[in-house]
Amino acid sequence: MNVLLLTCADKKEADKIANSLLKKRLIVCAKKTPVSSSFLWKNKIESSNEILLIMDSVIENFEKINSEVKKLHSYKTFVLTSLLVSQATEDVENWVKREL
Repeated sequence: MNVLLLTCADKKEADKIANSLLKKRLIVCAKKTPVSSSFLWKNKIESSNEILLIMDSVIENFEKINSEVKKLHSYKTFVLTSLLVSQATEDVENWVKREL
């Protein structure tokens, strides 16, 4: 199991990406939360209000998820990262396996 993090421009974009990934059974869950981001972009410090998608999936789906996000995301350079989960409850592990 792994957790993916993706910042989106707004809630509409986050909803569109999450729904597409859920319909294609590439993720089992997407949580959305507003974040205030600060980052380096073209040698300047920038700030933006974004929506952070926190998604549950499996590592084997990362490339397919990345490919789908490329089609839907408004940013040319979006940040999609994957964190391996070292431990989860048996019920969660079974749910992820069953749904994906």
